[in-house]
Amino acid sequence: MGWIHNTNLKIAQSPVGRYFRLDGSGHPKERKGSYFFTEIRAGLATFFAMAYIISVNASITSQSGGTCVCPPTSTDLCDTDTEYLLCLQEVNRDLVTATAAIAALTSFCMGLFANMPIALAPGMGLNAYFAYTVVGYHGSGLVPYEVALTAVFVEGFVFVALTILGIRQWLARAIPASIKLSTGVGIGLYLTIIGLTYSAGIGAITGAQATPLELAGCAPEFLTEEGVCPNSEKMRNPTMWLGIFLGGFLTICLMMYRVKGAIIFGILLVSIISWPRPTPVTYFPYTPLGNSSFDFFKKVVAFHPIGKILAVQRWDVSGYGGQFGLAFITFLYVDILDCTGTLYSMARFCGAIDERTQDFEGSAVAYLVDAFGISIGSLMGSPPVTAYIESGAGISEGGKTGLTAMCSGLAFFISIFFAPIFASIPPWATGCTLIIVGSLMAQAAKDINWRYMGDAIPAFLTIAVMPFTYSIAYGLIVGILSYTLINTIVYVIEKASGGRIVPPNKHEKEPWTWRIPGGVLPGWLTRAARGKKDFWKGDEQTTGIEEVVERKSEASSGAGRVGEAEVVKGERPEKAA
Repeated sequence: MGWIHNTNLKIAQSPVGRYFRLDGSGHPKERKGSYFFTEIRAGLATFFAMAYIISVNASITSQSGGTCVCPPTSTDLCDTDTEYLLCLQEVNRDLVTATAAIAALTSFCMGLFANMPIALAPGMGLNAYFAYTVVGYHGSGLVPYEVALTAVFVEGFVFVALTILGIRQWLARAIPASIKLSTGVGIGLYLTIIGLTYSAGIGAITGAQATPLELAGCAPEFLTEEGVCPNSEKMRNPTMWLGIFLGGFLTICLMMYRVKGAIIFGILLVSIISWPRPTPVTYFPYTPLGNSSFDFFKKVVAFHPIGKILAVQRWDVSGYGGQFGLAFITFLYVDILDCTGTLYSMARFCGAIDERTQDFEGSAVAYLVDAFGISIGSLMGSPPVTAYIESGAGISEGGKTGLTAMCSGLAFFISIFFAPIFASIPPWATGCTLIIVGSLMAQAAKDINWRYMGDAIPAFLTIAVMPFTYSIAYGLIVGILSYTLINTIVYVIEKASGGRIVPPNKHEKEPWTWRIPGGVLPGWLTRAARGKKDFWKGDEQTTGIEEVVERKSEASSGAGRVGEAEVVKGERPEKAA
């Protein structure tokens, strides 16, 4: 299709193409294989893979009760209080708008300012912790909803400070290589678990009491009180098979034959088949919940302004000192590891990692967008915003630049007005997509250093703990702590024995040092220190002798070492350019 090729080429050669570093733009760091229409298609793929968050986040977060007040005299936490439930319904609709709005804003800004194909939205897991632990079901937790939002708001600005000081970027770069690679694999398995569950997938597995996980596949109405499928009903849910064959195998076949938009096609096909009511695979069964969802779906176009939860922070937290501190610290460490791991893995997945510095382009801006997004989202009544691993769906479609995230952001913005449509994409339409993306991300396992146990065991623990605890943060914590403990023991024994007692294959261990090329301090600070007037801009134009001088200065400060080959290569500026 010549007109598509010609349009891609013209846009790449325009200022827009150079800004986003499209293939053919002539930018020194252009991203090979990135084309305008591919980026648009990738952005739509990411959006459709994430669209479930519009309704799911609203559903989970509204279980906290929001600003609705349940009388202390209630014996059932207002489960039968009609007035309270009506208020809760209003909060739920507020959160639908808030979720779409903050996802639109942060995703668009991530693409525009950081030029990364990564979308953001209120985090799954974080929203459950917010709703069921911090605020509690119908307000029965540690602190009121308004105080919890204050903790989220403060957390965002703490992240801003950590990013400006370069701590978040250094943390991502200083993590050992085996842990970085295993993080991507663990996130792939984490995506697979999500794709197999009921909440955001095909419903093939469920939790159990006798075993941690159990085969499921029954219709939700057959689940027992413990959430287990009876043996007679397992693997008999028609929606699961619809998702497997059309959302899974059909999508895989289209991808194998390099059909563009395969992921989007699979999601849309399953969704459209699931919308008519009198079918076994309908998303709108004749139940109170199904009727309510169908009534919302029939509106097609509807804008619901945020009313009850807009800017309701309670700044006087003196009465909740300990609980407020606990909520704040938990949000802080879970979110920093969750977002850091996701951003780094997605950057590696799309090929944006600089192997020399172990950083990715625009990392500081990406972390700042996330940080400000957390605080702005709290003003809309939302739990913490984070980078989404479903961005892998767009990256697997070919997304490499910020145009992907901007397209996802625009789609979220449109969904504010078409929320009935986009909130009605069934989870079994996206479940197999997440599994497919998980398989693509698992390919990084081949690059892990399995030869030396000091690298292999922490990597394996990282991979295993992420899906089994349903937390990226916990997987990183276990991986980093086990790596530190194992290798510290080996180091102490070696020093105590005068170098006589060492593992026989220690020479196969991957080297690690906190002195990473590029230094500990953020790039903007080092550029400002050496007198660069436009210090907020990167050094992508620096070539030739200037590059050699810069690398020598890094080496002399202990930040990195420059080999003789690099010096020779940089002696002729015209070749470097």
